[in-house]
Amino acid sequence: MDKNLVIIPTYNEKGNIDRLIDKIFSLKVTFHMLVVDDNSPDGTAGIVKEKQKQYPDRLFLLEREGKLGLGTAYITGFKWAIEQRYDYIFEMDADFSHNPDDLPRLYNACAYDGADVAIGSRYKNGANVVNWPIGRILISYFASRYVSLITGMKINDTTAGFKCYRRKVLETINLDKIKLVGYAFQIEMKFAAWKYGFHLVEIPIIFTNRAVGTSKMSGGIFNEAVWGVITMKLRSIFKKYKKYETSIREQP
Repeated sequence: MDKNLVIIPTYNEKGNIDRLIDKIFSLKVTFHMLVVDDNSPDGTAGIVKEKQKQYPDRLFLLEREGKLGLGTAYITGFKWAIEQRYDYIFEMDADFSHNPDDLPRLYNACAYDGADVAIGSRYKNGANVVNWPIGRILISYFASRYVSLITGMKINDTTAGFKCYRRKVLETINLDKIKLVGYAFQIEMKFAAWKYGFHLVEIPIIFTNRAVGTSKMSGGIFNEAVWGVITMKLRSIFKKYKKYETSIREQP
């Protein structure tokens, strides 16, 4: 049986985390969950510890000293997942903007349909976003177009944060060399996987704006995405990527 791990970074998600844990563990595909909490003042980690009594063999918690950034939270989780030899590793927000019912679809894309990275895409078929102001939708959509233009990636939703990776992808990418730590981290991970020759596919999803808690988006995050992508592209020109050939890829 495949070992599947969903990594959930949290900061002040007490209004969502309890329900999210129960929902993911109710799915027909078996998932484990790792919560990476950045010392949430609202007691998110305490709620997770209580839920661990209910799910002692499936729910795990890593607590960090403070708010250290989305990218570093995921990298911490990725390294833990590799050490524990999980086959498929998932990224997902804690606020139900990503529908847990889509997790099996991402899993199937990697486990059975040959993808190395499956991306839950808001823009694969138009703009499938609910309860976002039109201005934010346009910024997000055109940010993805900008990234595609700069990098050459043929991906509609380059900033998506709902993904499934085969373990081999995370083992191949030098996680310590990932430079972008905010939401642009999502771009850099896709770009690295693409440069190494992995097969990225987009699975259409409906993204729903959070109903509980507050968004972590900021102007600094936007600036990182704009200027960080240019820097990332320039660095890649001077780096050699050993392509992960299809002929040696593990069979689904």
